[in-house]
Amino acid sequence: MYIPKYFKVTNVDEILDFVQKNSFGTIVTTKKEKPIATQLPFGLTKKGDDYFITGHMAYGNPQWRTFETCEDVLVMFQGAHSYISSSWYEHEEVPTWNYQAVHIYGKASILDKEELIDELTTMLKKYEEHRKNPILWDKLSPALLETELKGIVGFKIKVGDIQAAYKLSQNRNETDYINIIDKLYDEGNPDAKQMAELMGSRLKRHI
Repeated sequence: MYIPKYFKVTNVDEILDFVQKNSFGTIVTTKKEKPIATQLPFGLTKKGDDYFITGHMAYGNPQWRTFETCEDVLVMFQGAHSYISSSWYEHEEVPTWNYQAVHIYGKASILDKEELIDELTTMLKKYEEHRKNPILWDKLSPALLETELKGIVGFKIKVGDIQAAYKLSQNRNETDYINIIDKLYDEGNPDAKQMAELMGSRLKRHI
């Protein structure tokens, strides 16, 4: 991923926290040089010194069959993003788009049944545990679980290269930066509000 120096993020802990909070991403592989992509929720685990991205997809999805032949797979995660009008700057300039993106490359392999159950148990706990009537693995009937397990394939990706870009107008002067935040709030849409909050938090850390 092309990342200008202003926007490059290198703090691994910060990046991994971003992945945990923005866990719905896109996995990309190739088959005979043709890209294949699937949108999925992903997990993140650490074993020893290594990190792994985990997930599962339908057995009928042919993408999992490309894991063996792909030297590297790519998983992309996206955070806040919003259009930035150049009318918000002090001087004439062109518009742009602010965003957060993380690309992770690694070698994928198929989970065995026990590993898949662990992955599903962890995922259910993450998204259900805080609910009033959580649907956790041990609350589901064995018959249902066995049926569902036959219809999916679990996988893990040993994290190799991590590339992260947070394009948050870091290249603008303070006056423009503050005005961008104000104008984003004025936009009145969730994406712009999320970007404004993110940029505001960054401003407070750097004051």
